[in-house]
Amino acid sequence: MADKSQPSDNPPVRLDKWLWAARFFKTRAVARDMVQSGKVHYNNARSKPGKIVELGAIVVIPQGFDNKEVVIEAITDKRQGAAIAQTLYSETPESIEKREKNRLARQTHSFHSPKPDNRPDKKQRREIIKLKHS
Repeated sequence: MADKSQPSDNPPVRLDKWLWAARFFKTRAVARDMVQSGKVHYNNARSKPGKIVELGAIVVIPQGFDNKEVVIEAITDKRQGAAIAQTLYSETPESIEKREKNRLARQTHSFHSPKPDNRPDKKQRREIIKLKHS
C-alpha cells in the first residue's frame, strides 16, 4: 500500500541521509550524531535521524561559527556533486543576513585584538611574564 503523505516521485528519505546527500556533513555517521545531539533542528524542533524529510521543511544546521537555515527544495538519498547538492535546498534571506552580520562582527572584533605576525622571542616572553606578574 502506498504512503499518501509522500509523492510517488520522491521516495521517503531519512533526515541524516538527506543532510549527507546535500553535502552538509562528510559522512552519514557525522550527520546522524549531529541530529541526535540536537544541533540540527527540523521545523524548529529537535528531531531524530530517522525523521522523513518533506519538501518545504526548514532545517537549521550548524556551519562553522553560525547556523544556516535552509528550506528543502528537493529530496534525494544519493550523494552527488556539489553543484547538484546545492539545488536540494535554498538558504533563507534571514539566515544569509544574520550570517553576514556575524561575519562582520567577528571581523571588526579581530581588529581590536590583533594577533602578532610571529611568536615572541625570549626577551619579549620575559617582558610579558613580568607584566602578568606585576
